[in-house]
Amino acid sequence: MEKIKFSKEEMSTIIRRIQDYFDEELESDIGQMQAEFLLNFFSEEIGAYHYNRGLYDAQALLLKKVDDFTDSIYALEQRTQFNKK
Repeated sequence: MEKIKFSKEEMSTIIRRIQDYFDEELESDIGQMQAEFLLNFFSEEIGAYHYNRGLYDAQALLLKKVDDFTDSIYALEQRTQFNKK
């Protein structure tokens, strides 16, 4: 799997959010470099769990949509002598 890369703007936003979180929730200031190291740590160590969960959720949604689509096709089926009941 290819490593996920963020644009400079995305990285800047994410790092700022980390800094804001530390400031607001933990009443602690961290610098840009510390926030970037923290982001890299979580991305490398935990990111795959979130990524995989997103894939599982997308797969479940797709399977539901396929089931709905299949049901819609069966609803269009015309009666014939082979399926008279």
